Amino acid sequence: MYDTLSYIHLSTIIPAFIVGTYLMFRRKGTSIHMFLGKCYMLLMLFSSSLTLFMSAKVGPSILGHFGYIHLLSVFTIYCVPNAYIASRSGNTKKHRNYMIGLYFGGLIVAGGFALLPGRMLRDLLIG
Repeated sequence: MYDTLSYIHLSTIIPAFIVGTYLMFRRKGTSIHMFLGKCYMLLMLFSSSLTLFMSAKVGPSILGHFGYIHLLSVFTIYCVPNAYIASRSGNTKKHRNYMIGLYFGGLIVAGGFALLPGRMLRDLLIG
């Protein structure tokens, strides 16, 4: 079950990384930005929710299931709706801050942890 969830997670997080990176460097406020932004938010929300069903395999665990990396999933689940609400209410500064936090916390930091020894992604990439 863990492997299946891992592959589903990977199949959503890779497009989220590509779309998120594109959005970080492109003009904001366009119709393509808004469309891709919604896709990015949905990918991140689905992917982070999925990880809550994956038990921690490396490091200490809480309740025999959750690890420190799960905090980033909770952070993502918190940021996505708040970024969307900020955008809908016209608070672009707040939206931008949530989205930057989501990109770096949910993708860059979590991705860095995923490349640590003992992690599946590292094993897939390095062997």
